Amino acid sequence: MSFSSFAEFVAMGNHGLYVWSAYGIGLAVLVINVAGPLLARRRYLREEARRLRREESK
Repeated sequence: MSFSSFAEFVAMGNHGLYVWSAYGIGLAVLVINVAGPLLARRRYLREEARRLRREESK
């Protein structure tokens, strides 16, 4: 594939909206799949630390 300008590359032969939205949705899914477990792990560790502090203070 060769495009004569960057604007043609972005337009992708009038399929640009579909192509770029597919890339965007795919990227969003990947980010969610990476960030979700990281945030869940952080939340779990914070809750466990809080639970241990409560048990030690009894």
